[in-house]
Amino acid sequence: MTLDIRELAPALLEDYLAFFDRDAFVDFPWWSACYCRFWDDPTDPEGESGPERRERYRVLVTDLIQSGRHRGLLAYADGKVVGWCNAKARLAYTMPRRIAQTPANDADRVGSTVCFIVAKDHRGKGVASALLDAACESFRRDGLSIAEGYPTTALPSGPYADQIPWTAHNHTGPLEMYLRAGFAVSAQFERFAVVRKQL
Repeated sequence: MTLDIRELAPALLEDYLAFFDRDAFVDFPWWSACYCRFWDDPTDPEGESGPERRERYRVLVTDLIQSGRHRGLLAYADGKVVGWCNAKARLAYTMPRRIAQTPANDADRVGSTVCFIVAKDHRGKGVASALLDAACESFRRDGLSIAEGYPTTALPSGPYADQIPWTAHNHTGPLEMYLRAGFAVSAQFERFAVVRKQL
């Protein structure tokens, strides 16, 4: 499969929305309203989703993209978006979630990859790895010297935890993918690790 990786820009808004409207969460519709604005939406402290929030979040992410505040990469195959990676300077996230639990005195030199979404029929084909490589190149171009990720390493507990597929928990990128790409674990927390790679 040949992939075309493009940096998100206002001109790609409709492609982005079409991916999240139709393909991103086919096998886990509960997250279908996410639009990956979770890391830049202070109005949503719990990361809520569900169809009743869909239009509000769609409007919010449209504004983020048009204003240039939403950054990342889209993977295209045969002219259609098949994957997404939310990636930008660590300090640029306005709702940093688990990033905030990982203080760093060099945060101004770090680019963070916080989310990977791959369409169901394209998983296991190297899409996320290609997006990760492209994110590292993007960080280099932006003058950042460290790439950082936050892969989930333990499933959550609770009454509904077993109803969420592992692919959903793995939205921050699987640890194995980061390790194959030359990242190393720099810290381990209860449910996730911090992985880093010098650029």
